[in-house]
Amino acid sequence: MALSGLDIYKLLPGGIKPPHPKANCKECGFPTCLAFAMKLAAKQAELSACAYVGDEAKAKLSAAAAPPVRLITLSADGRKVEVGNETVLFRHEKTFFHPTGLFVRVPDTLTTPEIVALARAVADYKVDYVGMALRLDGLAVDAASGDAGKFAAAVAAVRDACTLPLVLVAEDPALMAAGLAKTAGVTPLVCAATAANWEAMAKLAKEAKAPLVVRAESVAGLAELTEKLVAAGVEDLVLDPAGPARKFGGSLAALTQLSRLARKKNVRPVGYPIITFPYLGTTDPDLEGLLAEQQIAKYAGFVVLGNFDPATVYPLLVLRANLFTDPQKPIQVEPGIYPINKPTADSPVMVTTNFSITYFAVANELESSGLPGWLLVADAEGMSVLTAWAAGKFDAEKIAKTVKTTGIAEKVSHRKVVIPGHVAVLMGELEEELPGWQIKVGPREAVDLPRYLKTAW
Repeated sequence: MALSGLDIYKLLPGGIKPPHPKANCKECGFPTCLAFAMKLAAKQAELSACAYVGDEAKAKLSAAAAPPVRLITLSADGRKVEVGNETVLFRHEKTFFHPTGLFVRVPDTLTTPEIVALARAVADYKVDYVGMALRLDGLAVDAASGDAGKFAAAVAAVRDACTLPLVLVAEDPALMAAGLAKTAGVTPLVCAATAANWEAMAKLAKEAKAPLVVRAESVAGLAELTEKLVAAGVEDLVLDPAGPARKFGGSLAALTQLSRLARKKNVRPVGYPIITFPYLGTTDPDLEGLLAEQQIAKYAGFVVLGNFDPATVYPLLVLRANLFTDPQKPIQVEPGIYPINKPTADSPVMVTTNFSITYFAVANELESSGLPGWLLVADAEGMSVLTAWAAGKFDAEKIAKTVKTTGIAEKVSHRKVVIPGHVAVLMGELEEELPGWQIKVGPREAVDLPRYLKTAW
């Protein structure tokens, strides 16, 4: 049962009797112990912020202050995937902390060369998106053959081919034992314990010191199994709502219900990350991608894709990157001068903001055109051009300061600078701020910039 704000307050320096000498000291960042207690109850503060909590109270408060979704870690050869520790349903309430782990299924019915080729393709896949390197997180080896020898050989082949974290998929404890025997030095995810096999799977997970997937077709069934497993000494668990929850509507309902119970109601028996298998919900590859998108957004911790298809993987990685970006800390690049296509002293100077998507939209258009230029990036606190202008973060003064402080005047032989067409209204003010410079108004959209430079520069 979660402690209320008043319950927590009674354990803090200001709530005990007699009060601690450091009661309401404000060192935690809040005006009173009561205010701090309310933030702790709302999962909006960390207990470590108070240095004066007694050991007994700390033990009680640590349990109460623990994140509603347990942190689960998979690792292999220095690489790791962490999911869980989420505290809110909507990222604007605070933020999401650990991105959904994206895995690709490797059935053990493939030949060894096919398994090796697939594992390497997944491990080598990387795309650059607004300055971030997006990758897949691991492989899920599936005992589809039902043969312990084939399953063990498939796990060994994947381990030899790459260093990605693993999910081992087999409900038969004998098969799972064979697969786990090939994972020395790795912390895989054991999938899955059911009402029929949970005792044997719990033993295997404990021996391997690995987290365990719990599979059932109802929320009540999942909660019942997790309580049994925790009592048996297995605390690192992942939930797999099966049956109707595989489909679009059932998946949305089950994942939302589980997440609400954990994050809003603090129901500990379901306070674990969720794993999904979108390929089990549809036979249509396009619909599989759509279902995976839904599950990343609502609220899967791990998603196992049925096949490796870059056309499907790329949008999923971009969606994940956008969802798990802190909304209070926009993705941004460092302000300064960015040379594009080896510019010379005669090359044009263009100014934009340091919002990553804006920067890369402009930079990519210039690079692909082959035209040289100096891209002058102003510090607009990670906002786009129009947003920053509306917020007063991208005005004539800021642009002029960027021109004066970056040293661009020493790199070019002319005194001309191109501003985005969306802020053409700044032209007059900027001429006053930059005497001797010619202010030119560029296009509104980055895609039109190459044509502008060829015809109007």
